[in-house]
Amino acid sequence: MLRVLTKIAKVPLCDTNFMAVASDPKSVKVNLTTGTGMDIEWKDGHQSHYSFPFLRDACPCALCDEERNKSGRQPGEVPKPAPGSLPMFKPAAKADSADAVGKYAIRFQFNDGHELGIYSWQFLRDWCPCEECKATRATHT
Repeated sequence: MLRVLTKIAKVPLCDTNFMAVASDPKSVKVNLTTGTGMDIEWKDGHQSHYSFPFLRDACPCALCDEERNKSGRQPGEVPKPAPGSLPMFKPAAKADSADAVGKYAIRFQFNDGHELGIYSWQFLRDWCPCEECKATRATHT
């Protein structure tokens, strides 16, 4: 027998007031000219630095995510060369431009032409490359 519940929750389905404050940036600096990456100070005081090569290897778009899943990499991990392949020169990843995506994310156009990834603040906080955050992720896996 199927029972239909008629009680409706009074919590809005999508309300930024319920999002974690830790994933909200206080300030964001994208260092396009120097090519050093992006620095975020979070509202909880934590500070993160993301190099452009890290951001390119962490791209959250469907294509990059699928490739990472197939190779068993985590966001930000450098792809391993195929066995027997010769190393080829590849310029270091740099962002040519960066644009806000609403109030929840940022998007980069990289020097290799890739521009599909939308990096939400939550994604960036979850994958902060600092040693403290890496250690925390390692204990939760």
